[in-house]
Amino acid sequence: MDRTALVAGLTAALLLCGCSNPTAGRAVRVGSKNFTEQVVLGEIIAQHVEHRLHRPVERRLNLGGTLLAHRALLEREIDLYPEYTGTALAAILKQPIDRRPETVLDRVRAAYRRQFQVEWLDPLGIDNGFAMVVRGADARARHFETLSQAAPAGWNLGVGYEFEQRADGLASLRDTYQLRLLGPPRSMDLGLLYKAMEQNQVDMIAANATDGLLSVMDLKVLQDDRHAFPPYQVCVAAREDTLRAIPGLREALLELSGKFDNPKMRALNYQVDGLHRPVAEVAAGFLTAAGLVPGPR
Repeated sequence: MDRTALVAGLTAALLLCGCSNPTAGRAVRVGSKNFTEQVVLGEIIAQHVEHRLHRPVERRLNLGGTLLAHRALLEREIDLYPEYTGTALAAILKQPIDRRPETVLDRVRAAYRRQFQVEWLDPLGIDNGFAMVVRGADARARHFETLSQAAPAGWNLGVGYEFEQRADGLASLRDTYQLRLLGPPRSMDLGLLYKAMEQNQVDMIAANATDGLLSVMDLKVLQDDRHAFPPYQVCVAAREDTLRAIPGLREALLELSGKFDNPKMRALNYQVDGLHRPVAEVAAGFLTAAGLVPGPR
């Protein structure tokens, strides 16, 4: 074989290898849903991958709700994003609600691997379940600790759009507690729920356990004593082909597992929602405090 033919053959082989590996030589695409916690976690993941792999990262944050983020993952628009076990179980897989965290994670992992070729990495340490919240100043709140106690009292309820539509949201709340409502639930963007509560437009909201404003407003979280809601452990859901194709990506992502808890996540969310700090700055501060990047000298 002459030199020209050899070079041509090697070039063709390299091109074929590149075509068979759609992730070769391109940025890691990190996604998130469209609320504060998701955007903060997406930015933390993106910065961590940049630090560890010295590889470009494309941020596709604030994509939209659960179904849009899931579709983006399946259609290769993103390679990974943070997701919640209970959300995956109920909203994506349409499986019955289960209250055992380990069982839910195992079921989600197995189904995602089989149906979507997506891997769920080890939990980050956050369990961001739905939290039914009332005003601390409401005279009734002094007498209620649980949803069972509060359910018959009658409430003007504010909810996010997904909570109203999902089987593990409003439907489960009503089925479990027969919650008495004084009118149809008021649906709104998640970011408006606390403002609606503050302005007395509603007197109960379906919030999330790690909302930053829970730590600074005069609010009370009612205990889900009958377990209407499943666990919502946060994990990175990543395409299997991406994890195989990019050396060190799995290991880098696993370094984030166990680095969070609910109080830490609540504080991160409050820095963005309450103190209006830039998301990139908040994410960098977390990674430094967690010992994942060196601090300033």
